[in-house]
Amino acid sequence: AGCRQFFYARYVDWFITTPLLILDLGLVAGQDFVTIAAVIGADMLMIVAGYMGAVSVVTTVKWFWFLFGLAMFLPVVYSLARTFRETVITRKDPEMIELYGKIAWLTIIMWSFYPIVWLFSEGFASFSVSFEVVAYTIMDIISKAVFSFMIVSAHDSLGSPSQAPAQSREYV
Repeated sequence: AGCRQFFYARYVDWFITTPLLILDLGLVAGQDFVTIAAVIGADMLMIVAGYMGAVSVVTTVKWFWFLFGLAMFLPVVYSLARTFRETVITRKDPEMIELYGKIAWLTIIMWSFYPIVWLFSEGFASFSVSFEVVAYTIMDIISKAVFSFMIVSAHDSLGSPSQAPAQSREYV
């Protein structure tokens, strides 16, 4: 694949932010902390594997790490699509079920594009570095900022420590 510009900061960013997204999803679903921690562990291994594959210069090592990362991605997706979903359904709160469904599927769909971009950028070096950076940036904005706006907009559904009426809340 030759020599390519490499942006390790994206992996540092993902190592910090993706566990926080999983924590949010788990808390919205009402999942137990042991399960959330296990999913976060698989997620962090997935990020490390992606990094190791991206910096590997030996082809077989690169593809080993890519496949290992995909193997860690599968339990993350399964947990978001099934385990956490089943937990939120047991809460029998239609607003929470709807919110969880929206943010979980946003996350699953957006995160499914990351290995594709990795495959054609760090993997085969088919995408230019510029295209790779733009693609990852767009996916990051959608999977993080849109996710966050959806959570914040559902603030009333999530409840708050203060039971003050909604009309008395002031937003800056």
